[in-house]
Parts: sequence; C-alpha cells; structure tokens
Amino acid sequence: MSALFSAESRIKAFRRLWISLAKAQKKLGFPISNDQIKEMEKHLDKIDFKAAETYEKRLRHDVMAHIHTFGDACPKAKPIIHLGATSCFVTDNADLILFKEALGLLTGKLVQAMKLLSSFAAKEANTPTLSYTHFQSAQPTTVGKRACLWLQDFLLDAQDWMRLYRDLPFLGAKGATGTQSSFLALFEGSETKVLELERLIARDFGFTKVLPISGQTYTRKLDLNLLNAFESFAASAHKMGTDVRLLAHDGELSETFEKNQVGSSAMPYKRNPIYSERICGLSRFVMSLSQNPAYTLATQWLERSLDDSSNRRLSLPEAFLGVDALLNLLSHLFENLQANPSLSFQRIEAALPSLVMENILMKAVKKGGSRQELHEKLRRLTNQPLEKLIEAIAQDPEFGLQKKEIKPLLSIPSLVGRAPEQVRDFLQKEIDPVLKTWKGIKPKPSKIEI
Repeated sequence: MSALFSAESRIKAFRRLWISLAKAQKKLGFPISNDQIKEMEKHLDKIDFKAAETYEKRLRHDVMAHIHTFGDACPKAKPIIHLGATSCFVTDNADLILFKEALGLLTGKLVQAMKLLSSFAAKEANTPTLSYTHFQSAQPTTVGKRACLWLQDFLLDAQDWMRLYRDLPFLGAKGATGTQSSFLALFEGSETKVLELERLIARDFGFTKVLPISGQTYTRKLDLNLLNAFESFAASAHKMGTDVRLLAHDGELSETFEKNQVGSSAMPYKRNPIYSERICGLSRFVMSLSQNPAYTLATQWLERSLDDSSNRRLSLPEAFLGVDALLNLLSHLFENLQANPSLSFQRIEAALPSLVMENILMKAVKKGGSRQELHEKLRRLTNQPLEKLIEAIAQDPEFGLQKKEIKPLLSIPSLVGRAPEQVRDFLQKEIDPVLKTWKGIKPKPSKIEI
C-alpha cells in the first residue's frame, strides 16, 4: 500500500495516462508516430525526480514540471505529450486508478480476515458464554454467535467495498472545464471520436464506466463515498476490538501473547490486549479522516478550486494506509484469538439463578399464568440461590410448575437458544458465498511485527 501511494507510483500513472492518450489519439487519426509512442514507453519507468523538482521550483506547478521532465527524456514525443489535456486528466484519473487498485487490495485482505474470523466462529459455534446487555449479565449465547455479530458488520463493509470497486468510474478526457472543447477541436468537431477517445483510455485501465458529467475534476463525492465506507469499516473494527478488550479483562478471550512479551513496565503479571488496543486507536484515526472529503466536496467552487489538492494528498492516502494497517492487525488477531470455554461455563453457572428466569416465565405463562404478575414475582426472587429459587417457584401456585418441569429449564444448551444453528446458517448462507466470490484475488501476506 505504501508503494502504491508513493511518488514513483503516482508519476508512473501520469506517464501511463499520457501514453494511453497518445495511443488513442493516434488510433482515431491524429498524426502521432509509432516512434513517439515507443519513446514514451521506453521511458515509462525512468523518472528523473531531481529534474522534476528543479522544474517545479521554477514553474510552481507539479504537473507541468513532470510534463517537461518527460519531454526532456522523450524529445521525439515532446510535442504531443499531454495534447488537449488539462492537469486533472493525469491527477484525477491517476487517483482513480490508484484507488481502484488499492480498494481491490483492501477488499482481498478484508475477505481474508473474514475467512479467519468465520473459522473461529465455526469452531466456537456451540461454546456457551454469557451475553451482556448494558454490560450486565444477560441470557447466554455462544462464543461463535458473538463472533458472527462482528462478522456480520464486516460482511456489510465487504459488500459495500465490492460495490465501490465494481462501480468506481473514470474521469476520462474532459478538458479544462469538463466540456471537452479541446478534444472536440482536435478531432474537428467529431463527437464520436471524442467519446471513443475516453472509452479507449478507460479500457486501458480497467474501467467500464466513465463519468458523463464533470467540471475540471471528478466530483469529490467519489472521495466522500470511499472514506465513508472506510469510516464504517473502522467503526466495525473498533466495536470488535472493544469487545475483545472487555472480554480479555476476565480472560474469556485472549490474544496471542509471546513468551518474552511484557505487559507492563511496572506490573509483571499484566497481559494487555495490545492488538485490540491498536485496532481501536487506528480505527479512531481512520474515522476522523472521513470529515476531510465532506469539507472538500462542500467547498469545491463551481468547476474547480485548488484548495482541495493539499488536503487530498494527505487525507486520502492516509485513509487507505490506515485501513490496510487495520486489516493486517485484524488477520493477526483472528488467527490467534483464543476462547476460554471452562471460564465461560463457570460464569454461566454462577449466574444461573438469574439466567433461568426468562425460560421459567415463558413456561409458566404458557400454562396460564399472568406475564406481568409473574415477572414481578421473579424480580423479587433475584439473587436467590438456585435451589431456593426452584423451591419458591414450585411452591407458588400462580406459577403452576413442579420441580420436575423446572429442572429441564436449567440446561445450559437450552439457554443459548438457536445460537449454534444461527452461526451455521449464517456462515453457510451469507459468508461462504462472499468468500467464494472474492477468492480470485489473494492478498499478499502481511507479517505483523510490533
């Protein structure tokens, strides 16, 4: 991701666009020679950044600096480089090219993280654990079901990213104010050739859609949509990371902890969940960046203003890099996440008198009791030892329950409801199809070193 958003990658994208523009113009009848195109292709990767820096100090214009630098390297092609184009032909189209490639990389990594989390969910589908509402003990669920709550959020994010990847449009060749007048003049008024020029260039870079309307730039709504999707993902990651941190407090879940890892400089016993903590910290950073494109879109005067450039060069790459780092951390966390079934079981047993009350209420109401009146009676029995609770209920005629009817309600598997079945259904029907759809793109493995 760092290489993708490097200066070298960006300027190579500029040069690829200039080459594509020249090829399309030649194909449509403009007098450009094969030698000119070959000369440009030969120097695609040979970028003299020092020369460009010298030009930029004099011209105060980065695109013109690189036009001159490329022209110096390609004297034959110099007269036709950037012909008919404005700066945003290379800057905005290059951004979209890089964004699409980066989004593909991120989506592949997200699917990989989901695959790891789904394996954990399947493994722990039947492992009972306390639920928490308002961070108070509630009806039991399973560890796998809780993991599926996280997984469902990531699934929604993945679906959103896939849509953005598929639908991201190309700016095309729109000219100085989006009217394409320079290209219309170049092709002597042929609208057909102007439209074909755009189609040919977009095809070179894997885009099937070209924006039909633009000013000098593509609408900054595209940036906003991307970073809104990243903000949503970061919120998903933060929620998951927070849950792991809360559960790590009592040891119900644990991250990997290296043999020589130190949890605290003062307290030798500490086992801090450092990966979840880092996920939460980076998530907040990514979420904060989503405001930038909203402000940029709102202040993009008429056909364009230039105050967006400096902001976008920082906020957009940083958002991609932040999300990439999050995905690397998530995969590491999910691959090493461990549940503690015995501890979870102990906590359920300790809370059993309270947990069984809802099932008792359902059973008693089904036998003709008043839901409101029995709810109040159970509320008053809160904190009673299990045996005293059973005795009190069995002796109260309003419940209409005998001990032998109450005993089956104490079964922990009955208390988790359909959680195991929900996990299996969700993984099979919702997650597996997405994993299969995206399996063609395999993310490069990222080793986490902290």
